Amino acid sequence: MLALAGMLAAGCNPTFNWREVPLGDGLQALLPCKPDRAQRELDLGGQGVTLDMVGCATGGVTFAVARMEGGASLAESQRRLDAWRRAARAPWRADGGVQEAPLAVPRAAAAPAAVELQATTPAGAGGAPQPVRMRWFAQAEAGGRYVLYQATMLGTAADPQAAETFWEGLRLR
Repeated sequence: MLALAGMLAAGCNPTFNWREVPLGDGLQALLPCKPDRAQRELDLGGQGVTLDMVGCATGGVTFAVARMEGGASLAESQRRLDAWRRAARAPWRADGGVQEAPLAVPRAAAAPAAVELQATTPAGAGGAPQPVRMRWFAQAEAGGRYVLYQATMLGTAADPQAAETFWEGLRLR
């Protein structure tokens, strides 16, 4: 009930105009602004993998969710998820300020295990450092195939309910 009240309060904020956005057949995301959609190739250890992405920026925060095929086995899915996490961590290799922790995601596969990363972006030509949170999780499909997801929130929202609404709005079907 508290989460619903938070979503309603956040929904009344004109900066955050929440809407449900599907990403593939397995995930429904709640995004606070009209999303852009894109696809890109990601090199994971010499293997090109297509990412489907949806995201938007509002209130000083970027919200994004990405999806990729995990493969036909748990071992292949674990390799892909580990490579994806390593690629995402690349900006922080010289900085020890990255924290990762196990995560429980409703309806996610037990393996590959869900993980959350928390860090601060490095200062650069683009401006001051910003907090970033990323979550990776998997969904097992019929036939033994896996789908992998990454959800990202970059920046600090003026409305503290925005982060909670975004994370709770990620629903696997």
